[in-house]
Amino acid sequence: MNERETAVRITVLTVPGCPNAPVVRERLQTALAGRAVPVDLVEVSGEASAARWGMAGSPTVLIDGEDPFAAAGTRPSVSCRLYRQADGTTDGAPGVADLRRALAQAGLPEAAGEEYCEADILDPLGRAGRGRRAPADRGLRAVHQTVLLHFADAGTAPAPGVLDPVAAPYGRTARDVLAELAAEDFLTLDEQGWIQAAYPFSATPTPHRVRIDSGTRAWSMCAIDALGIPAMLGRDVVISSADPVTGEPVTVIRTTSR
Repeated sequence: MNERETAVRITVLTVPGCPNAPVVRERLQTALAGRAVPVDLVEVSGEASAARWGMAGSPTVLIDGEDPFAAAGTRPSVSCRLYRQADGTTDGAPGVADLRRALAQAGLPEAAGEEYCEADILDPLGRAGRGRRAPADRGLRAVHQTVLLHFADAGTAPAPGVLDPVAAPYGRTARDVLAELAAEDFLTLDEQGWIQAAYPFSATPTPHRVRIDSGTRAWSMCAIDALGIPAMLGRDVVISSADPVTGEPVTVIRTTSR
């Protein structure tokens, strides 16, 4: 075990129930590539606590107590945090490549035999899972789009049995395709391999409820994701959320021009 590995400490600051907390933890695990670095998860409630911890929105990643992604003048916040990706899109957690760079700047050695190649098959489409399409080959796009449409039509994640006929023409099982989609951050899976989230939808309740004009009710990963659903579907939606500080209900009606 490298002494520098144990010296580096990572802290993830989130508000209770933050839907992007599991996302950032998964990306940290990928970025660390098995290196022995402790990762502490701290739930922060209230602006005063956020100020003490140096939290600039949920989630915030601290490396050795510093926020490598904070811009100058960033104020403490318990609201959803957005991270700018290399392709100009925004996401609710830092990308794996950005986390790797931040860890390297903190002095963490590369994992033995690990090559951080940015030119893999999904790079031309951009990282972060949101605002991009899965590749057409190996059944990735077909299964991914079926998952999203199922959320839009039923408000829930489809079971692998529903997806198996979609994956079968590519000589694969749904579980294999889902695992690959999860590895490239198009969606997240729980320990049993069931769909936990497929951006922008969440399979578990969150503070952000979305009612689509068809009558379908779905959960969104975060407020920003909810605002993107009408543009993605070309449908009108009503978003029911809450102020992250006061808890007061917030309703947003988003319509699309057709």
